[in-house]
Amino acid sequence: MEGSRRYFVGGNWKCNGTVEKNRELITDVINKLEFDPTKVDVVVAPVSLHIAMAKVMLQDNVKVACQNISMYGTGAFTGEIAAEQLVDFGVEWTLIGHSERRTLFHEDNETVAKKVSNAMEAGLNVILCIGETLDQRENGTTNDVLKAQLDTAKDSIKDWNKLVIAYEPVWAIGTGKVATPAQAQETHNYIRSWIKDNVSEATATATRIIYGGSVNEKNCKDLISLEDLDGFLVGGASLKKEFHTIVDAASTSHA
Repeated sequence: MEGSRRYFVGGNWKCNGTVEKNRELITDVINKLEFDPTKVDVVVAPVSLHIAMAKVMLQDNVKVACQNISMYGTGAFTGEIAAEQLVDFGVEWTLIGHSERRTLFHEDNETVAKKVSNAMEAGLNVILCIGETLDQRENGTTNDVLKAQLDTAKDSIKDWNKLVIAYEPVWAIGTGKVATPAQAQETHNYIRSWIKDNVSEATATATRIIYGGSVNEKNCKDLISLEDLDGFLVGGASLKKEFHTIVDAASTSHA
């Protein structure tokens, strides 16, 4: 990793946990993390119902993210959470474009771009998720898919300093499969090259690109050493004590 970029580890809790279970998770796992906040940012995304509890309970050096936001502002949009409401509540981050939102809830690139725009206008930091399916990987169109996702979102990104890109190969999420270090580096390098060609070389150098896809305590050390990999978006492992190993790998890496 380029020395000017601080590592980033996000924990996506998805739709998991009761109040009691997530209280235990914060007390027994998250608040026992030991890391240097000058070297790594740690952000966790609980279910929206538990954001308030997390904000109260979490140690100061761990930030809270929402897992999704509305493509609209405030108003007559039943069931939605607007970006400006999150900012008003003191939430600093949001996920946008996670593959489960794209596949299960049919969010296309244009919807994702609108959400990015709303988040940026409200002042939220964005973890923008992009990635390809197994069929797309096997038929050689990974870069085409990523290009389309990035092209559509580009004009919505008003401040690249408030953006983290999470590359998550859809075929590796929750499957136990993981991209090889060579595959991850090649794809992260393509994303960084796209930023260089379409935004600027300085932005490409500064933008953090993290990996999400069955990250665990066994593969995190090999992955974190890659030149263009700046951290992780962790799913299931963020609900367990092995999250410590993953955060520690980023905090102590000298890539």
